[in-house]
Amino acid sequence: MATSKALQQPFSLRFASASFLTLWCVIAAFPIVWIAVMSFKSPVDAFSANPLAVVFGPTTRADGNGLSILDIVTGLIVLVVAGRLAFSRLPKWVERLTPKGLAVIGWLVGAAAYAVAFLVVFFGILPIVLGALNPIAGPLGVPVLGLTAEHYYAVWIENGFWRNFQNSLIVTAGVVTISLTVGTLAGYGLARSGSSLAFWILIVALIFRALPHSVLVAGYLPVFINSAEILRPILGENAPTLYGQPLAVIAVLVAINQPFTIWMLRSFFQNIPNELDEAARVDGCTHFQAFRWVIMPVMWPGVITTGLFSFLLAYNDLLVTSLLLDAQNQTMVPAIAGYFNRETTTTDQVEAIAAAVSITAPLFLLVMIFQRQIVSGLTAGAVKG
Repeated sequence: MATSKALQQPFSLRFASASFLTLWCVIAAFPIVWIAVMSFKSPVDAFSANPLAVVFGPTTRADGNGLSILDIVTGLIVLVVAGRLAFSRLPKWVERLTPKGLAVIGWLVGAAAYAVAFLVVFFGILPIVLGALNPIAGPLGVPVLGLTAEHYYAVWIENGFWRNFQNSLIVTAGVVTISLTVGTLAGYGLARSGSSLAFWILIVALIFRALPHSVLVAGYLPVFINSAEILRPILGENAPTLYGQPLAVIAVLVAINQPFTIWMLRSFFQNIPNELDEAARVDGCTHFQAFRWVIMPVMWPGVITTGLFSFLLAYNDLLVTSLLLDAQNQTMVPAIAGYFNRETTTTDQVEAIAAAVSITAPLFLLVMIFQRQIVSGLTAGAVKG
């Protein structure tokens, strides 16, 4: 449909807007792209003063680690195909194969299966195939770009970063599950409540959310340190000490995040007409049945959007996790910070960069898979607050 002449923007304004957005995208993406390039180079190339040495990695290539033109072209094709499948086909596969009422579980299983399949193909099968083709490809099989994955191997295998990843998953899953469970019930109740008490509960929640995280950690710390004595009358001699354990971090992060999830989900619930509840009640549903079978299917975009924000809070947290977790249960972000000290070498710094690049991959995967629900949820939440 053609835009009316009165609403058409002048060329200068369109050009300025496009230029600003392009510049902003370049500035925002440059650090991520640059550290991704550095993570695949030897320390000499990674910290070279010459940008071309960082990109092409002559020292890395001289050490026998490099990609040929055939490797680069094939890898780019696989990445493009994987991206198109993630954006177009994966949502359809998940919707078709997921049983009714298990949409979130279906998306999580689908995302995990897709990620595993991609890793197996890209890092397992593809190097074997290209290793056999490069010797017979002539000039196309000669390394032209220095690249090595030794830093990722050192981080994940030799340094045991997979344990930090596992701890991050435990903390993140606990925070998201508890926050969304309590947030949906509380948000629905407050959105449907006509009492003025609901308003003051939300105000108190907002004040609680504004407290510095260190205040909450300090408040909970005596409880966690003395948790064995506190729980001994209930659990006996098996009472655990929560200090240093993931449960302590989950409790604090839920306390920090819960007011936000309640506020946000209440806004989404307010956009759903009360007539849906009334129609479900007329059909014989209880309040909880109306909430479970009628309201929640409409709410999934809002729940996924709120869940993503909860995920980011728990996944990227540094202060709470570094203060409350011991070395064995440390999550990824504090573990990366531990690479930097007075005795840090350039090899340690490149390994830290490789670890930092690793933890961004799940975020990109989540955004790619849930992009439709996120956009729909943000749009729905913006209509009415």
